[in-house]
Amino acid sequence: MSRLYEYAILRVVPRPERGETINAGVIVHCPETKFLGARIHLDEERLLALDPSLDPESVLAHLEAMRKVCLGGPEAGALGRLSARERFGRVAAPRSTVVQPAPVHTGFAEEPERALDLLLEKMVLPTGERDV
Repeated sequence: MSRLYEYAILRVVPRPERGETINAGVIVHCPETKFLGARIHLDEERLLALDPSLDPESVLAHLEAMRKVCLGGPEAGALGRLSARERFGRVAAPRSTVVQPAPVHTGFAEEPERALDLLLEKMVLPTGERDV
């Protein structure tokens, strides 16, 4: 049975004044199953091509923090104690930092975790790294 899910692409905006972005992750939330998950992939070569002064490890740490919030639990700090719906709302909220969520979209899938993997492949991974 297909279930409604919401998703947001995580973007890295190295220099917001230029408006250039790199898709670096995806978040999927399925309210019906209380599923909330994230996958990340930072293409450091593309990142440094847009802004050589950025530290990829720092950007990756921010992405990883968002992934941990999605997982919940003590490793995610105070946000980790919130419900999946509340955590999704926090992670998908617009912000003006280097790591930003794109607008939230919806889809249908039988398995939200499979949808997460497919969205990562389709929307984030460079073409040469798909089907890994």
